[in-house]
Amino acid sequence: MVFHPLVAEWFSRRFRAATEPQTEAWPALADGRDVLISAPTGSGKTLAAFLVCLDRLVRQGLEGTLDNRIRAVYVSPLKALSNDVQKNLEQPLAEIAALAAEQGLTLPPIRVALRTGDTPAYERQLMLRRPPHILVTTPESLFILLTAERGRTALRTTQVVVVDEIHAVVDDKRGAHLALSLARLDDLVAKAGGARPQRIGLSATVRPIEPVARFLTGTMDVDTCCIVDGG
Repeated sequence: MVFHPLVAEWFSRRFRAATEPQTEAWPALADGRDVLISAPTGSGKTLAAFLVCLDRLVRQGLEGTLDNRIRAVYVSPLKALSNDVQKNLEQPLAEIAALAAEQGLTLPPIRVALRTGDTPAYERQLMLRRPPHILVTTPESLFILLTAERGRTALRTTQVVVVDEIHAVVDDKRGAHLALSLARLDDLVAKAGGARPQRIGLSATVRPIEPVARFLTGTMDVDTCCIVDGG
């Protein structure tokens, strides 16, 4: 994948090299395919997904086409989301913005919002009035957003869905609930005239991996998903 020069320079300053899961996943992600990345902790799989989303938003920002709409939804079954947000979103965004300023480029803020059951009511209302570009949420909060009119309005512009820790929900009722929410999100976007959101799954190493890919895509045809198996 060819990243925007600003994003590519940030990455080269921040890391010595891309990891194997990243180099394997990025071409398929750039093509808009559904991708399942199964790799151990510390392999950079979360950044592999986020960097593609950030690259698209940076391009829109520099082109002047970045509006106040949700473009990416990150769903995780874990309650402790703040560390992932800080490490893989807020810190890279702050460093990319600083690099843009250093190069004299005008990059508008790319905003991230966290929506969980613990999010204060005033922050929820603010998020609906001025949607973030990236929404970080849980399966349960995503379901609630999909049942509320204002939440549905905000979500209908979604282009990418990242499902983290997918191995933790694939075989239980919580996973069935999430699968229904993802199907409802597809329908919502389609009725708004948009393309089906690209799905990116992040998983610990699992065996067999094919059922997880089918869960991610919502189809029985595993060939529709690019599987990056770092196990």
